[in-house]
Amino acid sequence: MVQVGVFGYGTVGSGVVEVLTKNADLIAKKVKDEVKVKAILDLRDFPGDEHEDKIVHDVDAIISDPEIKIICETMGGIGAAYKFTKMALEAGKSVCTSNKELVAAYGPELLALAKANNCNYRFEASVGGGIPIIRPLIDAVTADKIESVTGIVNGTTNYMLTKMANEGAEFDDVLKQAQANGYAEANPAADIEGLDAMRKLSILSSLVYGKTVKCENISTEGITKISSRDFKYAKELGCVIKLLAKYSDEETGAYSMVAPFMVNESNPLYHVNDVFNAIMVRGNMLGDAMFYGRGAGKLPTASAVCGDVVECAKSLGVNVDVDWKNEEVALDGLKASKRAFFVRVNKDSKEACLKAFNNVKEVNAGFYDEFAFVTEEMTEEAFENAASASGELINRVRIEK
Repeated sequence: MVQVGVFGYGTVGSGVVEVLTKNADLIAKKVKDEVKVKAILDLRDFPGDEHEDKIVHDVDAIISDPEIKIICETMGGIGAAYKFTKMALEAGKSVCTSNKELVAAYGPELLALAKANNCNYRFEASVGGGIPIIRPLIDAVTADKIESVTGIVNGTTNYMLTKMANEGAEFDDVLKQAQANGYAEANPAADIEGLDAMRKLSILSSLVYGKTVKCENISTEGITKISSRDFKYAKELGCVIKLLAKYSDEETGAYSMVAPFMVNESNPLYHVNDVFNAIMVRGNMLGDAMFYGRGAGKLPTASAVCGDVVECAKSLGVNVDVDWKNEEVALDGLKASKRAFFVRVNKDSKEACLKAFNNVKEVNAGFYDEFAFVTEEMTEEAFENAASASGELINRVRIEK
């Protein structure tokens, strides 16, 4: 029997226990051994819960138990979760986590610690919830040079942008709806400022590049400047607006960025709506492949954690190496990357814009107090230079190729 401990009995943690319990027979067939939850660490008691007899309040009760070989860390944050994860790995126990913040901050350190102690650190659920993307990048497309990874990886912002596109609603109104429906926190900054997507992109970029792409080196913009007018212009262009997390390795250099993009109907990401996520991977041999599904939620996320549990249970005492070196790399290719931009300015700035930008295409959505246009394809650096010479912009949105 393979005994499992769980750190945190909240939404995801309780989901992990539910999946391991309900699908016990199926999991046992795949592992060729029974997998069972022995202990659950939480500060609270859960009287009446069917697993209340498994609740412990002292982490040592799990760390020092020689029968527990795998731990699911679903606490969140980088305080106690980091400390307890290190303790578990040092004790030779594999750890499976949904904690994107912890993985983004300490991933290579924890992977190295797992390797040194002949166990594993797995984090499929840290990006895309229930979407399988980490294992495919590690195992399935290793013969390819990954040229780009582009995804919608935050369900809250995708829900909000979908509502704005379909209903013509304003940002503040859809944020209130997202909070009322439980998709956005009381403090929604991590979602709407792009920080959640940034952390997930840090993980994906690091796995693709093989070195650490830190969050602070990722150009990050949220959706707070997007208005209903932007969507009306987007409709004129046959596009919708999506918050994309994007890694690209081009001839002019590699870069990682999070920002709103206009996406046209020929792009599969155009059709990804509401709280769903999707991640497109482009390999030099594979071409394009897209991974689509629920990017959050109790059971989808728990399913991904439990998938890692199965993998760890099948390789007890053996470390499966992950190519993510603890060596920081600052990707510097963003300024030289090329794309078209959609731009809005006050009508008084029209002449300055026409002078600063070459070959613009005007976009008319019936708003006569401003001038809107699409630029020719140009580098990020050239755009910033032209924008600074054309007066204050109301907004600008990149256009996905």
